[in-house]
Amino acid sequence: MCEDCGCHEANEQQSLQDQVAEVIGEIRPALQGHGGDVQLVGIDADNTVRVRLQGACQGCPGATMTMKNGIERILKEKVPQVKQVVAI
Repeated sequence: MCEDCGCHEANEQQSLQDQVAEVIGEIRPALQGHGGDVQLVGIDADNTVRVRLQGACQGCPGATMTMKNGIERILKEKVPQVKQVVAI
């Protein structure tokens, strides 16, 4: 793998993307059980994960708690590279 072309960074980012998508896939059934859902929008260069809450989660008064104590906590536990999770 060469250092100059950036392919190493692209492979690491793809790997992070796959890991985050897999964990979100594990979280999704719990949210869907309450009429909500979560969609992975993207991952920033600083490893901030951007998600979109959907269904009953969108606009729910407990959405902030779900984000911080649920989605973000689980993602950080399972994918330590994740800096934070923000809803857009």
